[in-house]
Amino acid sequence: MGTLKPIRPSAAEPVELQARAMDNLRYIRRTMERAGSFTAVPGVGGIFMGATAMAAAWIASSRPSATWWFSVWFAEAILALLIGSVAAACKSADARIPLFSAPGRKFMTGFVPALAAGALITLVLFRAGQFSLMPGVWLLLYGASVVSGGAASVRIIPLMGACFMAAGAAALFTPAGWRNALLAGGFGGIHILFGVIISVKYGG
Repeated sequence: MGTLKPIRPSAAEPVELQARAMDNLRYIRRTMERAGSFTAVPGVGGIFMGATAMAAAWIASSRPSATWWFSVWFAEAILALLIGSVAAACKSADARIPLFSAPGRKFMTGFVPALAAGALITLVLFRAGQFSLMPGVWLLLYGASVVSGGAASVRIIPLMGACFMAAGAAALFTPAGWRNALLAGGFGGIHILFGVIISVKYGG
């Protein structure tokens, strides 16, 4: 009497197909993540950064001391960095996208170098007592950071960076007495304007 063999194939093949499908999905996900844009640039955070810059300009103008002026804007830079970081983290969490995904890392790779250069040049200018050059340098190099980082983000971000660079270039050729107005218009006005656009068009 012959032995009976199962008509259905063994379960090994479906399991192997499922594993291959999961590998393909993971590959597609990684590819899409690398090709994607960093969309966690915060619109609302930009508005708050602009508002604190306006407040800093008012506070810095309350005393004629250059050291007081520098201290106020140094504190504003730290505050703005905290606001931007927290707002970007919240926007990423709402979108369920890791902040340091591949596009996020590309953004930071472009954003940080010019910002670090600005910090170093600020130290040199402070030691030399060249406070009048600081607004132009800050706006110019911050704009360069945004343009470079914005290459990994949505199209409006490099445009915002270009506006900061234009404001910085103009500030380098204006009288020293205009520095608070220039910083208020740059870090205040540009942040608020583009913050509103980003918030409306891209959410958050």
